[in-house]
Amino acid sequence: MALRDTSLPEPSGPAHCAPAPALDPGDRGRLLAGAHHDPHGLLGAHPVPGGIAFRALRPFARSVSVVIDGEHSRLTSEGDGLFSGLLPLDAIPDYTLLVAYADGEQEVHDPYRFLPALGETDLHLIREGRHEQLWKALGAEPMTHEGVTGTRFTVWAPNAQGVRVAGEFTFWDGQAFPMRSLGSSGVWELFLPGITEGARYKFEITSRYGDRFLKSDPMARSTEVPPATASVVTASHFEWSDEKWMARRGELPVHRAPLSVYEVHLPTWRKGLTYRQLADELPAYVKDLGFTHVELMPVAEHPFGGSWGYQVTGFYAPTSRLGTPDDFKYLVDALHRAGIGVIMDWVPAHFPKDDWALARFDGDPLYEPGDSRRAEHPDWGTYEFDFGRVEVRNFLVANAVYWCEEFHIDGLRVDAVASMLYLDYSRDSGQWSPNVFGGREDLGAVAFLQEMNATVYRRAPGVVTIAEESTAWDGVTRPTDSGGLGFGLKWNMGWMHDSLGYISHEPVHRKYHHNEMTFSMVYAYSENYVLPISHDEVVHGKQALVSKMPGDWWQQRANHRAYLAFMWAHPGKQLLFMGQEFAQGAEWSEAHGPDWWLLDPAYEAEPDHRGVRDLVRDLNTVYRATPALWERDTDPGGFRWVVGDAAEDNVFAFLRFDAAGRPLLAVSNFSPVVREDYRLGVPEGHPLWQEALNTDATRYGGGDIVRRDPIKAEDGALRLTLPPLATVWLVPMPD
Repeated sequence: MALRDTSLPEPSGPAHCAPAPALDPGDRGRLLAGAHHDPHGLLGAHPVPGGIAFRALRPFARSVSVVIDGEHSRLTSEGDGLFSGLLPLDAIPDYTLLVAYADGEQEVHDPYRFLPALGETDLHLIREGRHEQLWKALGAEPMTHEGVTGTRFTVWAPNAQGVRVAGEFTFWDGQAFPMRSLGSSGVWELFLPGITEGARYKFEITSRYGDRFLKSDPMARSTEVPPATASVVTASHFEWSDEKWMARRGELPVHRAPLSVYEVHLPTWRKGLTYRQLADELPAYVKDLGFTHVELMPVAEHPFGGSWGYQVTGFYAPTSRLGTPDDFKYLVDALHRAGIGVIMDWVPAHFPKDDWALARFDGDPLYEPGDSRRAEHPDWGTYEFDFGRVEVRNFLVANAVYWCEEFHIDGLRVDAVASMLYLDYSRDSGQWSPNVFGGREDLGAVAFLQEMNATVYRRAPGVVTIAEESTAWDGVTRPTDSGGLGFGLKWNMGWMHDSLGYISHEPVHRKYHHNEMTFSMVYAYSENYVLPISHDEVVHGKQALVSKMPGDWWQQRANHRAYLAFMWAHPGKQLLFMGQEFAQGAEWSEAHGPDWWLLDPAYEAEPDHRGVRDLVRDLNTVYRATPALWERDTDPGGFRWVVGDAAEDNVFAFLRFDAAGRPLLAVSNFSPVVREDYRLGVPEGHPLWQEALNTDATRYGGGDIVRRDPIKAEDGALRLTLPPLATVWLVPMPD
């Protein structure tokens, strides 16, 4: 299938076939221009008066012969790489082509003798926008078709005049392999014998305007390592060993289960490690610290590392920077075998404008809206998806299913939901048009999110979807059959903003901001929440978590520890970005990962980073062992303020209850002074209490104002000594 020089004379060989009927000039012109919708009607073998006509398109070949039962019959050159001939046969035989080039010859199967390798059911579902396993119908699929091994290429390009396959096997020239249009589906198809796994390819598209350009495959399941942009034919050979995890992950609804998430940017967590090397280190580290899940910043292929994966070009391909798709499966499998769930950031809100990717894919707006006011994302210089188009919604819904089914992903954190929901998001008057009801809601995006959530929950039991939604949109985590968007959880951006604002103030000023720490309980049960301290909060001048804290280094670390324990006790699930678990002081960037050297025992100047990491480990250990901290996260009866108005003291105290009514008392003193004999009411029936966790313990780097003995409740209250800048958890002692 290689292209070769034609400057040498044709070699001698078998006798020529009789002349075949000439092509219609219009058909010939469109075929050679890559603008014909049905090349299979012109190429291959076809009954004609007098026998069977054979025609092949082999640019740069010296000669082409038809081989039938070992007999060679040479076709006549028609010019421009076309060869044809007529054999006096009654029916189309089994045949191959012998193609001679300047440096040798190849015997190959003719791609144009095969019936379509895509069925009518697939095409019907694509037309309807309801193909829930779209990746099995579109893209490059190695297969055996009609007894021949090769790869089926399919692509959706409804506005194109013609589409051809180009690859390293054609020296990136698409002339030889035009694809056929499969009717009103907008799908183009071609089965190429002999093309197997590892082959690099693109689609050469001729637009309705006559422009010709190369595009990567939107459905590619593997890609070249950026900055190279070709798609790669691939098939999975991975054998999973996480059966126990998959069988059990849906036993307990996520809102009634412990969920403590460690957010990771895989390329920089341990810079330079591959997926398989990460599998040797990441599961052990996360398990040691007691997190229930990891959340991976986007792993789908993206051209620019500085986007951290949030500008995706290969929605179906794990980034090849760290290995193959099977290598990524190996990492997920290792995490599951360690008892750790895997949440993945998913970015259906927008895509970059790179001319080799999705943008104006077939020469017209296709994945993006045709109205430029709707297409352009004003914040990120990208295109938004056309959520009103059923095929685009299908592309994205199937993509969500793909990661859950093919890669055993346990959760999808959906990025930038607010930017999808509002037509006027980051737009001024005149830069947007209202919906059919005159409102600002993007009804297509709402329908897409509802369809995505309903489909994922139906097809992948135990998976959770999580919305990063920064507004007060009603019903983000309400079921779709009740009119909600259908997410399982929502990031609590309000809690994050308010609590970080409070903790960044000097203690002497915190009394004026006390309500910023209590306001979250006004709406805590309006949705099912995650409390996120994510990568977004520790970059671009926002400072690392410990560096947001006021005071000297001791006070900063004390604030950091007290804040984390307050967060872990607050209703809602937890998420912490890498590096914050050991109080890294520097901002994270993709240029380097966490400052692991801070944990080196030989680094004596700041041994306290290990103390903060020990605290995070203990937070997770006590959290997972104490149902009061997670079992009733979405039930108002699982929370009660003890002291919510002690603004002058900078003290917060509340009770959490499990389903059986067993309490945990959480007390935070965000002032730098010790508070003696502090009276806090507790439920009756629990005469003795003990500290379950105290962030002022010496082992965490604190001043060790701790209570190791039991504390007796008197007159329905405990009298406590509150350490400075610390959070204490207390639980009743067993009877």
